[in-house]
Amino acid sequence: MPKDFLAGAKDEYDVIVIGSGLAGLTTANILGSAGYQVLLIEQHYKLGGMATWFKRPHGHVFDVSLHGFPFGMKKSCRRYWNQEIADRIIPLLGVRFDNPQFSLTTPYDRENFTELLTRHFGVEHQTVTQFFDAARNMNFYDEQQMTTGEFFEKFFPGRQDIIRLLMEPITYANGSTLEDPAITYGIVFSNFMSKGVYTFQGGTDMLIEMMHDELKRNNVDVRINCSANKINTRRGAVQSVQVNDRTIRCRSVVSNANLLTTIFKIVGEEVFDKDYIDEARNVRLNNSSTQVYMALGENDSIDPATGDLLFSSTADRFETDLLLSRDITSRTFSFYYPSTRPHANPRHLIVSSTNANWDDWVHLDDEGYKASKEELIDTTLTALEKYVPNARERIIFSEASTPRTFAHYTQHQNGASFGTKFEGLAVSRGLPEQIKGLYHAGSVGIIMSGWLGAINYGVIVSNDVDAQLM
Repeated sequence: MPKDFLAGAKDEYDVIVIGSGLAGLTTANILGSAGYQVLLIEQHYKLGGMATWFKRPHGHVFDVSLHGFPFGMKKSCRRYWNQEIADRIIPLLGVRFDNPQFSLTTPYDRENFTELLTRHFGVEHQTVTQFFDAARNMNFYDEQQMTTGEFFEKFFPGRQDIIRLLMEPITYANGSTLEDPAITYGIVFSNFMSKGVYTFQGGTDMLIEMMHDELKRNNVDVRINCSANKINTRRGAVQSVQVNDRTIRCRSVVSNANLLTTIFKIVGEEVFDKDYIDEARNVRLNNSSTQVYMALGENDSIDPATGDLLFSSTADRFETDLLLSRDITSRTFSFYYPSTRPHANPRHLIVSSTNANWDDWVHLDDEGYKASKEELIDTTLTALEKYVPNARERIIFSEASTPRTFAHYTQHQNGASFGTKFEGLAVSRGLPEQIKGLYHAGSVGIIMSGWLGAINYGVIVSNDVDAQLM
């Protein structure tokens, strides 16, 4: 008989959280610690959503999105998880840029960027200060007409080199572009500039395990291999969730699934107002990603001077279309040293990440898809040779993921790595106005994506749920 992954689950809970990305995990943890009866369901066999990892032979453990996040992650984990998790959040010291316009290494904080912009790029100190202050003072309730490109032009007119310095890491972090509202850049950039880029020592697997332990301490009922097939409503309010072959009653539902999947598939558009559905249909998904995972031999190593995070490009200038093109010119290399997992066998690993379009991958037949993945690996190894000499001969394992990979494992619509564009945030926040007790805490609006954005959105939504249930 197939295993019953809901064995022992109750017939009713205060809250059902659908999906165990960082926003879902955080929402469940906060509400569990507040004394509510919480059921957390995850369709995959692992918790974490995009905060995930996978193992391969010879002791290789690859992190999909570990490098990196702002210092605020440490503060949020201390407050909403525990001190033990926060203590493992450490800085990445070697952030590098290498492209035809400049090559430099930085701790990626405001003090160093101020020095770079004034001394290396020749910008007046007052202009730099005004730029940082304007970015830091942005908030969701401001007028949103200015784009990120227009924001840069206001302070650094015609300076394509400065745009590249300021934009490439943020595009890597949350998929934002020069055409998106400036707030999607300003808030995230300012978070990083406070104290630089951080990572979690111990690896994603240890982080999720520690979070799972905390959930259990807070009496959250955590279930894997459990899919939310339908959110049932009655008279404008949440009633229950169909989980696998069971219907479980609840007072509130928090969906950590993709926003559009939540509205159109799990709930159904027929229960929403027409104007709301029209607004939801206009929400654009953010782009997806490709990655190449590479491992050196057991007795081989990477020179620490190579850095932790490397933004490399052969393109003459920063352009959104070039970042998404199948003809890849820009790659972000994450270098993982044995210090990433000091408790495990020493391994030196590399993950190359590029932004990607779903349409470039979805229509390939099996033979074309296999060939395209092999080409992705081959061109990545060629690009890596510049930074890891003789990489092609030294790499003993390589594997590629594509937007189709992300769609398969996460069930994110179109394999979206960063949720929705900015307009998705208002639609996400508007769910409980449509259906009482229904909330969304997924990756939306660009500013609520990435590890810190997801955790903080989970905090916001958990407070909303608490207010509704009281």
